[in-house]
Amino acid sequence: MTGQPPLLDHGWMAVSGGHEVYWEMAGTPDGIPAIVLHGGPGSGCRPGHYELFDLERYRVVLMDQRGCGRSKPLACDTLQALEHNTTDDLLADIQQLKTLLGIESWVVFGGSWGSTLALLHAQQDPASVRHLVLSGVATTGRKELAWLYDDVGTFLPEAIDAFAAHVGDPPDVWMRIAAYGDALADPALAQAAADAWCRWELAIFGQDFEGAGTPWTDPRFRLRFARIVTHYFRHFMWREDRHIFKHMPKIADIGGVMVHSRFDPSCPLRSAWELSKRWPSARLEVLGQNDHSALSDAMRSRIRAATDAFASGVSSF
Repeated sequence: MTGQPPLLDHGWMAVSGGHEVYWEMAGTPDGIPAIVLHGGPGSGCRPGHYELFDLERYRVVLMDQRGCGRSKPLACDTLQALEHNTTDDLLADIQQLKTLLGIESWVVFGGSWGSTLALLHAQQDPASVRHLVLSGVATTGRKELAWLYDDVGTFLPEAIDAFAAHVGDPPDVWMRIAAYGDALADPALAQAAADAWCRWELAIFGQDFEGAGTPWTDPRFRLRFARIVTHYFRHFMWREDRHIFKHMPKIADIGGVMVHSRFDPSCPLRSAWELSKRWPSARLEVLGQNDHSALSDAMRSRIRAATDAFASGVSSF
């Protein structure tokens, strides 16, 4: 299957703070409920996310998080999109959508930042999560952020120097993220700062805007993505460091699969490895590649194998 499958339903859900969250659903009406939590934060869902599930057995919900995708307002249009836009707000939106659709529990998929959100959702309400499938696993801890926006620059000195220089070479990574956030709030500086931020995001994977293609070639996407990412990361997602690790006992009995590339340049394997030691009902699958996107061929096939297994009655690993 490729492209957009026929939708069972879709709409905009009014949530707190004047936001309207876009959602859509495809698959089999009486299929196993599942939700996709996209990465970024701020990237939005794509039709390809449906390919991670057998739509003859699943009823799959996609939800664009606040400020991005087709949700309203968009962070590229107004800074008001960053107000009432926190991790707790997103978790409340997930619960509200579950209630709106009359779903008691579902399979939850999350990739990259979406894996952080999926783990937090499961830890907040374990009874609502049947299984977890995660890829490009991130817990959005301090070490992970320092790696992504500083330490990995050891291998990319030209790119990290340009990234830092754009905001005046702040003395540490946290001041760098904050400086970008400030520049992104200034209408005169915002687009150039967004382009510099996203150029770094892609340099990690040896890509540029044209090479990465849609949606990176769209300046509006780059602006909303950079504004939301810096907003969340300068606030450490409003959680204490290693919050997810400390709360892993809450989901010890939830069956899960984590798919992670050994050489993922943006999210080092160490976090997924540590989670696997604290999560007895989950399996960690380590791929040899450097893929990060759930929609790459290697990642997609292993994620689909996991969702197929859970649809066939496997409860844990």
